[in-house]
Amino acid sequence: MRTKIVVRSFEQVLQILRDQQFDVRERPGVAHEMAVGKYGAAAILAPNLKYTPKTAADGEQHPVVWITPPGWVLRGKISRLVDHGNQKLFETTTARVAATADALKSIHRFSEELREAIGEPSLYNESLGTISNSYLYDRLKGREPEPPAANDH
Repeated sequence: MRTKIVVRSFEQVLQILRDQQFDVRERPGVAHEMAVGKYGAAAILAPNLKYTPKTAADGEQHPVVWITPPGWVLRGKISRLVDHGNQKLFETTTARVAATADALKSIHRFSEELREAIGEPSLYNESLGTISNSYLYDRLKGREPEPPAANDH
C-alpha cells in the first residue's frame, strides 16, 4: 500500500517548522532558499518552481524540494555523512570529524520531523537510522577484481 503524500505549500511548511521551534532563516544572497535547523542539524529547502497541482497528479512532484539534505552543522556549514567502511565521518570542504552516536541520533530525529512537516512519507529504510550521503571504502580503492575461481568437477 502506497503512503499518501500530504501536499503543503512552501509557506505552510515554513510556518509549521517555525511553530515546532525549528530555526528558519533565509539564505543571504540566494533567492527562495531557506536554511532550517534543529538539534544541531540543518538542511536547505526551496519551493519547487516547477510544481503545479496538475504536475503533482502523478504523486512525484512536491511543492518543497531539498537543496541540501539534512546534515550535522560543522563550523557553520552543513556537513555530509560519509561512510568510510570502518567509520562514519561528517565532512565539509574544510573539515572532517568522526560522527558520534548522539549526532547521528540528532540528524535522524531532525530528518523525521522535517519530513513530517513537509508532508513527505517516512521511508522504511530511512526510519531505521541515519543514511550516509556516500560510501567510500578505502580498502577497495585500486583493488583489482578477483579472478574467477576454477570449477573443479
